[in-house]
Amino acid sequence: MEFPFEKLLAPLKSKLEQLDEMLSDPKVLSDQKLYRTTAKQRAEIEETLKTGREYFKILKSISDNELLIKEDPEGELAELANEELPELQEKLLLLETRLKSRLVPKDPEDVKNVIIEIRAGTGGEEAALFVADLYRMYSKYVETQGWKLDVMNSSDTGIGGFKEITFSVEGVDIYGDLKYESGIHRVQRVPVTETSGRLHTSAASVAVLPEAGDIDLKVDPNDLKIDVFRSSGPGGQSVNTTDSAVRITHLPTNTVVTCQDEKSQHKNKAKAFKVLRARLLDRITDEHNSKISKSRKSIVGSGDRSEKIKTYNFPQNRVTDHRIGLTLYNLDGVLNGQLDELINAAKNFAFEKKVALAEESKTKA
Repeated sequence: MEFPFEKLLAPLKSKLEQLDEMLSDPKVLSDQKLYRTTAKQRAEIEETLKTGREYFKILKSISDNELLIKEDPEGELAELANEELPELQEKLLLLETRLKSRLVPKDPEDVKNVIIEIRAGTGGEEAALFVADLYRMYSKYVETQGWKLDVMNSSDTGIGGFKEITFSVEGVDIYGDLKYESGIHRVQRVPVTETSGRLHTSAASVAVLPEAGDIDLKVDPNDLKIDVFRSSGPGGQSVNTTDSAVRITHLPTNTVVTCQDEKSQHKNKAKAFKVLRARLLDRITDEHNSKISKSRKSIVGSGDRSEKIKTYNFPQNRVTDHRIGLTLYNLDGVLNGQLDELINAAKNFAFEKKVALAEESKTKA
């Protein structure tokens, strides 16, 4: 099935004319914010149309060359056409991919900052140590991207692990990069606490939540119960002499968020509220997804956070993404933040599924 490029590009031409008219309107010219937004939208559409023109130009060149070869297979022109074809086909493939990425609707959530929650699952202390490994892995990846990481809350075990850790990441288009990390991550290795050398399998859950803005979600203060208490460390011992830790409970949904990493009660309250809003928005999104067709619930995997998505096998130095069938023998590099190949593969897989959905939608229309 061919992708309906012409059908999708046609309305963009009239949209471009409409934007040109807006940019010459005195009302738009006097509103700098509106002008910048309109100009940016126009530039994006112009770039898409330009890519489309290049695509159809190459497509015609390929068609002309194939016709020459068919009409006179032994002629000099056919020989030149055969030499040009591989390069033209390579260019066409690149332009096709670029054009599809511009025409397939983007998730508006992709541009958002995120809140990531990692929790120990099965495996006891080994699972807690794995949570620490995952946190360091994401921290190093965030550093390579030039993003900003801020720990919201953590519960450490005293020997280097975390029962859970929550942190925010701020930057550019973060949710679009990290959203496919949500799910169960499984580790297979001989724990440092294991004396007999047996291989153990442990797990941790990762939840990547888009940060909720004021427009996304309104929370009624009357629906909140706020408690303050003293921060505690491993084993429950108090690590602060003031009531700086904060627990916020959203009564209608019984959603509870605790933050105690900051020494300031005000800062802990602000962080807890930020996490609460993200969780509530995620809850609303999940409820919405449950009402739509199964094929659209998630582009990669089922979208269920109980789904096992990756395995980190230490004896084989292997990382496997079970959703897309990708295996890398570079576990050391991955745990040191080299996530580009895994993340890009998940994004490309998701893109292909989006393209298939777009094709299906246009065919039905």
